Amino acid sequence: MNYVDVGAGSPVLMVHGNPTWSFYYHPLLLGLTSHRRIAVDHVGCGLSSKPQVYNYCLDQHIENLVALIDHLDLNDVTLVAHDWGGAIGLGAVRLRTERFRKIVLLNTAAFPPPFFPFRIRLCRFPMVGPWAVRKLNAFARAAISMATELPGGLPKAIVDGLLFPYDSYENRVAINRFVADIPTRPEQATWKTLLAIEAFLPTLEIPKMLLWGMKDWCFRPECLERFIGNWPEARVRRFEKAGHYVMLDQAEDVTDEINRFMQDS
Repeated sequence: MNYVDVGAGSPVLMVHGNPTWSFYYHPLLLGLTSHRRIAVDHVGCGLSSKPQVYNYCLDQHIENLVALIDHLDLNDVTLVAHDWGGAIGLGAVRLRTERFRKIVLLNTAAFPPPFFPFRIRLCRFPMVGPWAVRKLNAFARAAISMATELPGGLPKAIVDGLLFPYDSYENRVAINRFVADIPTRPEQATWKTLLAIEAFLPTLEIPKMLLWGMKDWCFRPECLERFIGNWPEARVRRFEKAGHYVMLDQAEDVTDEINRFMQDS
């Protein structure tokens, strides 16, 4: 399991979603200079190993993140999480609550999906969907344009960075398995895990901040409101012109917000 670990001070643990990797957080890795910055690559993602036969599911990703937290003996951690990273990160917080002191969430969910966008459901269409995701890199390539609201799109250097680890059929295995792990029925293990995480949310008595791209078609504003329902005291910043990749659409503003949040007692 690859991870970036730079700087000194109170640790900020950055947890990515699908189809990104630790590179998604490069504005924070460069901008939170007063803190230790740790950005993980989930197994199958980024520069981590990409086993073709592996238990790619929410519970396993949570277990891996907890193992890293214990391995590095992290304490007073601020979690920053996006997309699937929200469920993975909060799943780790649920198991190691005493090690965390603040939470920052960016366009994510930690509950069974309230809706399932059609364009993602297409990626699960038998045979054709997984083939397109792995053979054509359809999911990661589509996200380059669908997940941003920047005029003119993401800069080429950022596009190249996001796609860099996913350059072959074998290296896209986790992208496909993340899509396959989206639960649709209460009897599924990931659905049950998400229910357990959501039940935990109101008990979490540490400062939280929610930073949301309001033009996200996947983790729509309804997801933000569901978090606010569990955390009415949370600090909230809505970015009206940002999409799903809010970290990239509003890099300077998001970094400034997190810096201020970190400085507050």
